[in-house]
Amino acid sequence: MLKMQQPRFQYLLLYVLCVSTVFIVACKSNHHTESNKNTAPLGLSVEFIRQPQDVVIVDQEPEFAWELPSTIVEQSAFQILVASSKILIENNTGDVWDSGKTVSSQSIDVEIKDTLLEVGQTYFWKVKTWDEKDNESSYSEIQSFKIGAKKDIITSTNSFRVEHIKPEEFKQITDSSYFIDFGKDAFSTIEFNYKTSVIDTLVFHIGEQLINQKINRKPKGTIRYQKIKVPVNPLQSKYSLAIKPDKRNTKAVAIQLPDSFPVLMPFRYAEVEHVKGTLESADFNQVAYFSYWEDEESYFKSSDTILNQVWDLCKYSIKATTFAGVYVDGDRERIPYEADAYLNQLSHYTTDREYAIARQTIEYFMEQPTWPTEWQLHVALMFYADYMYTGNTELIEKYYDKLKHKTLMELRREDGLISSTKATPEFMKKLGFKDPKSKLKDIVDWPPAQKDTGWKLATKEGERDGFVFTPINTVINCLYYKNLEIMADFARVLNKTDEEKEYKTLALQVKEAINNKLLDKNLGVYTDGEGTDHASLHSNMMALAFNIVPEKHMKSVVDFVKIRGMACSVYGAQYLLEGLYNANESDYALELMTATHDRSWYNMIEIGSTITLEAWDMKYKPNADWNHAWGAAPANIIPRYMWGIQPKVPGYAVATIKPQLENLNSSSIVVPTLRGQIKGEYILKADNTQYYAIDIPANMTAEFVVNKASKIKVNNKTVLDNGGRITLNSGHSIIEIF
Repeated sequence: MLKMQQPRFQYLLLYVLCVSTVFIVACKSNHHTESNKNTAPLGLSVEFIRQPQDVVIVDQEPEFAWELPSTIVEQSAFQILVASSKILIENNTGDVWDSGKTVSSQSIDVEIKDTLLEVGQTYFWKVKTWDEKDNESSYSEIQSFKIGAKKDIITSTNSFRVEHIKPEEFKQITDSSYFIDFGKDAFSTIEFNYKTSVIDTLVFHIGEQLINQKINRKPKGTIRYQKIKVPVNPLQSKYSLAIKPDKRNTKAVAIQLPDSFPVLMPFRYAEVEHVKGTLESADFNQVAYFSYWEDEESYFKSSDTILNQVWDLCKYSIKATTFAGVYVDGDRERIPYEADAYLNQLSHYTTDREYAIARQTIEYFMEQPTWPTEWQLHVALMFYADYMYTGNTELIEKYYDKLKHKTLMELRREDGLISSTKATPEFMKKLGFKDPKSKLKDIVDWPPAQKDTGWKLATKEGERDGFVFTPINTVINCLYYKNLEIMADFARVLNKTDEEKEYKTLALQVKEAINNKLLDKNLGVYTDGEGTDHASLHSNMMALAFNIVPEKHMKSVVDFVKIRGMACSVYGAQYLLEGLYNANESDYALELMTATHDRSWYNMIEIGSTITLEAWDMKYKPNADWNHAWGAAPANIIPRYMWGIQPKVPGYAVATIKPQLENLNSSSIVVPTLRGQIKGEYILKADNTQYYAIDIPANMTAEFVVNKASKIKVNNKTVLDNGGRITLNSGHSIIEIF
């Protein structure tokens, strides 16, 4: 009996061993799979759009991008597969395009090669990479996209998002009326549930401003309010507000919303009257519309509670004003303006990893310019910001020749300085103006002086600090100088060597002319232009912002700027703060951003707005609106100048980090880039040691700039004795400055 069972026992033992081996191998295989998955690329995008399956891609040769996980330091190679079906891509077959193993560190702006995709076709793609040790990753998740009909523009429009926001406050006022606070102003409408046994009418009041805890029904300027009657009946329980369109912001020149959208109006509050029965908070949704947005892409906190509130206000302002799909000036007109859009663009790049709206707005301006002279000079700035943050050159390649006109270099005289008075109808046509009667007009800031507006303003100078206009305008020529620097860079990118040399030579000539003819060397300040001895904040802050000021006059210019206070608009504040940080005046810049007087961001919060205002206060611009993103400068100033985080080379392969945080006790930040998030922590210790913890995403290095230091340690090793630049590789670094 035992002898008969022995073979069975041996077979059983063999079976157990086999099963165990399979289990161990399977475990190892699963562990290997999980390990590979941890190295797979993530954060995929097509044409800078993170969810391309929701849109139509208009470029038949699109660019791909991805992020690398923190387990990788640097990419050494990649392989992209593009397939015509999901089954093929799942089986690792790129029947449309297989890049093969391509030795390259490029992880953004990777264009499909030698393949023109078909209009109307849906494609599927994924990517894998090799790290610095040539270890191969697993493939990324699969992403799909559809090619649409080719248009005159090359920018694909991103998708929109709809958020259903519940009330933060809901209370019954009388037996038949209720008050609702949705927490924030948003371009939105209301959906609600209501049951009734009779045919009746509810009355809604929606608005942006409260007076004595009630919606202001006669607001000033362009602060929004509307009364809406809603017929109700026993056969219906779900309703949407029929908001009446505004005559001005729905004209042909305004940006039109998609046909699928209801009429939107910015509001935060609602009151409901003539209610029979009981309503509850759960019955109401503020239905808010935004362009694609990922809130977790950026973050900021500090030891200064006012600065934190200012950041939150400005960041939300950027999100809230994406509703039109391009950058518009606010709800009064819903028209893109170049300077407004540039400020919007900078703050969008620092609050979300979103580039499509800026690129679409840039293309809009090439065909539909606006009248202010300085606004034309902001177009090159928009191109340059796009180039630095994306590394993409397609817009430059397409519009380079047209962009030359936007620099206004054709209006220069012999010494290189320009004047808008030289613009002819032929030149206006080159700028894109269709009306032969169109003329350029210098603006400097807005609104202008009281004498020019008819408004009763708080200060007769308006927002121009008494600026005196002359044909040769200092503000315009400072912007012009920056345009020439940018065009020299663009000529280099396009291998136009002769033109690069021309722009560089002209830039030097203009800088020299500004400092010889527009700088009062006795007083050490810039006058407003040729032929006047008046000096305004604007002329001097612009010279600081564009690094025109000679070192020997730096102190006098800075001292002058500081005595002028915030004598500029919310738009001008962008350049005032840039100039101050360029001059290492971080203490005064922080003082301005955290001020509590009526020319401050805190004032916007105090008067009840949750989106930045068009002006500091209604008394400074009586027709101002409460939803204007050009007032949100701190959303980009805090990351780009206070923390000093900017791309050093196009596409963020190398970042610059030049913090000026000495006036804070602590701060933390997250800044989005195409390559991943840059994260920073700062603590000022009791012994005045500055402690930084910096996380650099894979496939990026950073140059950490130290202004003053007696001793520096990086990861507990002394690296520098007397200030300088420290190279940080991908990953986590601890920096201590003593």
